[in-house]
Amino acid sequence: MIVPVLDDQPTDDPADDLRPRDPAQDAAAPDDGPPQPRPTPRAVVQSFGMLAAAVLVGVLAVMPAPYAVNGPGPTTDVLGEVDGEPLIEVEGADTYPSTGELRLTTISGVGGPGYPAYLLNVLRGWLSPASVVRPVEDVYPQDASREEIEESNAGLMVSSQENATVAALTELGYEVPATLVVAGTVEGTDAEGKLEEGDVLTAMDGEPLPDYQTLVSRLAQVEPGDTVTLTVTRHSRTLDVPVVTGEREGGGAQIGVFIDPSFEMPVDVSINIEGIGGPSAGTMFALGLIDLLTPEDEAGGQVIAGTGTIDVTGAVGPIGGIRQKLAGAVRDGATWFLAPSDNCDEVVGHVPDGLRVVEISTLHEAREAMVAIGAGEGDDLPTCTAG
Repeated sequence: MIVPVLDDQPTDDPADDLRPRDPAQDAAAPDDGPPQPRPTPRAVVQSFGMLAAAVLVGVLAVMPAPYAVNGPGPTTDVLGEVDGEPLIEVEGADTYPSTGELRLTTISGVGGPGYPAYLLNVLRGWLSPASVVRPVEDVYPQDASREEIEESNAGLMVSSQENATVAALTELGYEVPATLVVAGTVEGTDAEGKLEEGDVLTAMDGEPLPDYQTLVSRLAQVEPGDTVTLTVTRHSRTLDVPVVTGEREGGGAQIGVFIDPSFEMPVDVSINIEGIGGPSAGTMFALGLIDLLTPEDEAGGQVIAGTGTIDVTGAVGPIGGIRQKLAGAVRDGATWFLAPSDNCDEVVGHVPDGLRVVEISTLHEAREAMVAIGAGEGDDLPTCTAG
């Protein structure tokens, strides 16, 4: 016997329809109303489309995106403490308290090796005026691992601390002797094949070279193409080596060697900071050391932020992410910002409200700016202008 099955009837057991039913059970059964229409083909397609879109968004949200996203990072007062210990500690000289803050600035980024950026990171970066989104290959070397990048940044941080210490002590009048060791020669220069790795420079044209600053100042008096005589110690022997100078990038003469100086610090300085890499905190480290080693309260209660690489001669160099650092500075209460002059083109038109930018190119200029700001006389300090 064939039992017809209607759309609104159960189909588990057709024989159920032949069994006697209890009238009371029928009376208690709810009224399901009229039959529901079948979904149209268009509705089915739309449902599957929405489901597919939701799945796609979910997949994109957990898949790395080929972008690097940089935004404002934390700022740190170099005159303050980290985990209850002074960020800058000095032994062998008196230090003095300060009522102000000197805040180093950082950027916070994702998208590099080991730190992938995801769709939500990219979308937030595009929507934030203080962030920048760039193709990852424009920011990070593609053949470097996370460990290699972190190791490189850690090395740059250590180097910046040493440079800052030498520059600050020299600015304060200390003598910082150095042994000038040749680490290599520049390919194509006259020094190639004449000087060797491990040579120690002791004099130039018969004049002693007691420190790195003396070498730099002597070279500043030489015209590219001039011949200088370098006195070096090589395997306990003293040699005089004539070298034709070349032209240094940015102007001036160079002898065509890489120098790895070994400094004899007149005081012991340690900088206690973790989780930050790269060289861009050098200028603020140097300013913090100057403030600590002088009885004057240079910062004078002001919150001064800044950035910039620094070399042992006190030259301040450009950095990356200046706009993100400006945003981080004003977020953390800074009203003044010391910016490298070579970054000024990126600064103009992007200074947050409530922040005044001062242009600097040397540690001496940065120190003078800090003193003027602390004394309430910063209004006439130079600022970045359109080139």
